Amino acid sequence: MSKEDTFAKLLKRNHERWGRERAAMRQKEFGIWQKYSWTECYKNTKWRGLGLVRLGLEPGDKVCIIGDNEPEWIWFQWAVQAVGGVTVGIFADSMPAEIKYIVTHSDSRFVVARDQEQVDKVLEIKDEVTQVEKVIFWELSGMRNYQDPLLISENEVIALGREYEEEHPGVFEEHIARGKGDDLAGLFCTSGTTSYPKLAKFTYRALIGCAEALHHVGLVAEKDNAVVFWPQGLTTTDLMSSISSLIVGITLNFPEKPETAMEDLREISPDVALLGPRHWESLTRLIQARMSDANVVQRLCYNILMPLGYKIADLQSQRMKPNPFWKALHYIAWFLLLRPLRDRIGLVKTRFGVGGSALMGRETFRFLQALKLKLRTIYGSAETAVVTSHRADDIKIETAGVLLPETEVRISADSEVLIRGSYLLSGYYKNPEAEEEALSGGWFHSGDAGYIDDDGHLVIIDRMKELGELASGAKYSPQYIESQLRFSPYIKDAMIMGQGKDYLSVLINIDFDNVGIWAERNHISYTTFVDLSQKTEVASLVVKDLTKLNEKLPEYCRIEKYVLLHKEFDADEAELTRTRKLRREFMEHRYHDLLEGIYQDRNEVPIEAAVRYRDGRTGTIDTTLKIRCIKE
Repeated sequence: MSKEDTFAKLLKRNHERWGRERAAMRQKEFGIWQKYSWTECYKNTKWRGLGLVRLGLEPGDKVCIIGDNEPEWIWFQWAVQAVGGVTVGIFADSMPAEIKYIVTHSDSRFVVARDQEQVDKVLEIKDEVTQVEKVIFWELSGMRNYQDPLLISENEVIALGREYEEEHPGVFEEHIARGKGDDLAGLFCTSGTTSYPKLAKFTYRALIGCAEALHHVGLVAEKDNAVVFWPQGLTTTDLMSSISSLIVGITLNFPEKPETAMEDLREISPDVALLGPRHWESLTRLIQARMSDANVVQRLCYNILMPLGYKIADLQSQRMKPNPFWKALHYIAWFLLLRPLRDRIGLVKTRFGVGGSALMGRETFRFLQALKLKLRTIYGSAETAVVTSHRADDIKIETAGVLLPETEVRISADSEVLIRGSYLLSGYYKNPEAEEEALSGGWFHSGDAGYIDDDGHLVIIDRMKELGELASGAKYSPQYIESQLRFSPYIKDAMIMGQGKDYLSVLINIDFDNVGIWAERNHISYTTFVDLSQKTEVASLVVKDLTKLNEKLPEYCRIEKYVLLHKEFDADEAELTRTRKLRREFMEHRYHDLLEGIYQDRNEVPIEAAVRYRDGRTGTIDTTLKIRCIKE
């Protein structure tokens, strides 16, 4: 392990080693990529940290940070930690009630909020989070008329920090020197699929050790360009972005805004792309939808050459080498089709992609491999950091890879994945009961069902509590089937149901953009998401993909009925977690009447629906959801 045992010590080392010679970060602003050297990052961290000290931050104090993936997020994180504080990340799309819970539960004295939107959320709950002494914001737009004494801009904090440094020369370096590897670095929110999240405690030693292990297995390398789309504050995001940049010096690239992320990604074409399974699924849907909308020549080229990509990908997954004939054909496919497609999604120079946090469909994985994009799956959680990873020369579809160094996995009698090693959480903050349960017997009980195959790869089946059982006693994995459905260019999300029933059914979110393009091309008029989702033509479109999937599933767990929902699953309505995982128990309660209608052989169920029109207006309508059989 590195002799620099805290993030601040690593930052100081990089500042002294690379100074202004190497870019630590780049951010696109007003169409231009702005570069920040290690020296600039060090100074930006120092002044923010000392400004917080001047405001009263003490060692061990908690600071919540909420905002988009930007350099300021990381500078404030490093600043808090450099002066002995502990950071708590909050997802940017969190609602005020969620923010209140995390701020209160973590005992945070300060909140760092990106902009007016985030500041408004905190001000809405300020009378309920009275321990908060200051709310610091770094985006000035829209904040001119805000006069609340609770607020202070980052420019004011930086000025306080500069002033404090002049009064106490060398004090920042003294703070850094006092830090120890066993100090608490951060509190990380768990997914919270059943309730509010728990806060997992992590030391510098655990996080640095895990980041070094990722470097050891080749997931990150010095001088890599990385674009990370996962939100800051996730354990995995920190490991693959800010901590890896400190360990090996990778350059972090930040898109200008979420709306321009894909174009910005294309300009960078990173060496490593860290995207969640749903991002990768979205990319595959995008490519397939665009090809279905392409001209005759382009579709012909795709239909002829794409099977060559699949052929080589399948041979590689079987650890077989293609013969010269197939190599030559694949070479042609690469230049005529595969490379242009990779370029369109901004990954033409990417060595490999990294996916994790949830199950990814086999067809999605295989599609990306066919594009000659090595996709390395990692497995972990908020509590375990990263446990497994594919190696560059050992990628197996439908597995989560092999164990990282200093990590052990054991499969319990009931198939639960138990984890032990150097990178685990040190406990849950203010929740000893959950801590004792999760870490009983010296192993972390993941709650995931899985097994280890003959090649030493970990295979995750599903969450233990979500594995389903039909009335016949046949068992099924909802996540596995849902992930296969999301490969369809027209299905954005799905929820499998059937616990204790005679057969499976599914609630489906159509991909509004892709289905909308298809509808316009086929001269099908519609007004809203609700209107489009209930079209008979759309049902006929979706049922083709359902039928294809059924042909691949065992007969006992094939889907018999489906409903095209009137709206997308929404994290703001607690249907999804902030990491976009289904809150299944909540959903089954919310759609109880619809579920009952499906299994009572009704043809439709009335429902009240909130709608958003194309011009941005919202409203509420009463609609009827049709319950359809796949075999009609």
